[in-house]
Amino acid sequence: MPGSKYTDKQERKAKHIEESYEEKGVSEKEAKSRAWATVNKQDGGGKKPGGSGQKKSSSKKTSSKKRASTTSTSSRKRAAAGRKGGKAKARKAA
Repeated sequence: MPGSKYTDKQERKAKHIEESYEEKGVSEKEAKSRAWATVNKQDGGGKKPGGSGQKKSSSKKTSSKKRASTTSTSSRKRAAAGRKGGKAKARKAA
């Protein structure tokens, strides 16, 4: 048998949460379901490879200030005009 996909600590935590729900009058089946949902939400679900610590975000977001500086002024004006429903002058008359 391959064993549990949860750590011993996660299983103990789920058992305590389940008992707490049962003391409050929740059915055994519902208490178990809520307990494992809580453990999964808190710990990210199941065993995770690696050490302890917070989960790290895999995506890096560019700050809005940086994006604004890379966008040309005329394209920002056209975009703003488009949101307002009007037309923006793209170029100066030659």
